[in-house]
Amino acid sequence: MAKTVAQINEKIRQGKVVVVTAEEFSLMATETDIETLAEKVDVVTTATFGPMCSSSAVLNFGHWSPGIRMEEITLNGVSAYEGLAAVDTLIGATAESKFDPTYGGAHVIEDLISGKDVRLFARGKGTDCYPTREIDTWINKDTLNEFYLFNPRNAYQNYAAATNSTNKIRYTYMGTLLPRFSNITYSTSGELSPLLNDPYLRSIGLGTRIFLGGTEGYVVWNGTQYNTSRKRNEHGIPLGTGATLALIGDAKAMSSEFIRSAYYEKYGVSLFVGIGIPIPVLDLQMARHLAIRNSQIETVVSDYGIEGHPELARVTYAELQSGKVVLPGGKEVKSAPLSSLSKAREIAKLLQSWIEKGEFTLTEPVHPLPAKSFVKPLVPREGGPR
Repeated sequence: MAKTVAQINEKIRQGKVVVVTAEEFSLMATETDIETLAEKVDVVTTATFGPMCSSSAVLNFGHWSPGIRMEEITLNGVSAYEGLAAVDTLIGATAESKFDPTYGGAHVIEDLISGKDVRLFARGKGTDCYPTREIDTWINKDTLNEFYLFNPRNAYQNYAAATNSTNKIRYTYMGTLLPRFSNITYSTSGELSPLLNDPYLRSIGLGTRIFLGGTEGYVVWNGTQYNTSRKRNEHGIPLGTGATLALIGDAKAMSSEFIRSAYYEKYGVSLFVGIGIPIPVLDLQMARHLAIRNSQIETVVSDYGIEGHPELARVTYAELQSGKVVLPGGKEVKSAPLSSLSKAREIAKLLQSWIEKGEFTLTEPVHPLPAKSFVKPLVPREGGPR
């Protein structure tokens, strides 16, 4: 019998809800028929913890006296966006310090979440209503009026694994790729990953409440580069990047346990983001998707040494997580994750406990995410506005 989110939330309030992690559900499905599981289990928790470059934070500093219209802003030497009113700003995770390329916006965000003081320097041209031209001071999350994450592209549904065919080391956002197919890196948590467990996004849309960085957050839009045009395998899994999510949450309530800065050698800065999404077991079809195993989830191995990153092979997450992959031609290559599976498991268990304790209820989307979307490349063209 089908369930509704309202019925599941009532079971949460009554302390009768049955919640398991996606890994637990997949294992249960090997021992129990899916019809029984669809009736027995109410919620499955999913999670991921990995580098998500398209992340940022919005801050409001409050007004200086006399006022300043901030038109040049740095935080610990990292440039922040100056085009948001007088004392608002947005700092991107991948922005780099003017003085140290290994430190950037992601580090500023983590420092603020950790409660550290951050140096604010700002200049303005001076106006009748905002006469101050320069300030140099210190801020922290307690002095800020608002400090929240707004991440335009998180939680990729699927992502290519990366290797390098050339004779030179390649330094990339997929990590350091050694020459001549000497390693493979990947960055998705497989059967625990949120959008692989609800591949058609039946339960995920605008307004969906999630775990974000150690507190609750929300889906506010489809993420950038959202792509539903990818070919899917027999289990509904896209053979490519697929869907993405735009997320928001109160960074003052987050924890540096689940928001971590990172530096990739000769590439730049990124931010590791912890995300957990509860999937309601609404019916038999949802249960079938939730029973997905690593051996049923495929991705492509792409050659990041060559322009366009051509596809070399298709592999399963069971192969990737085994620590070795055999490429066409028989070459055995070591594989390693950029994301943390152990941290994803921790998030899934924590979200499970919140739901079981009645501290976290599910939400129905107020609007679905697009069913049809594709990504267009930026191509050069001549001429002016059309």
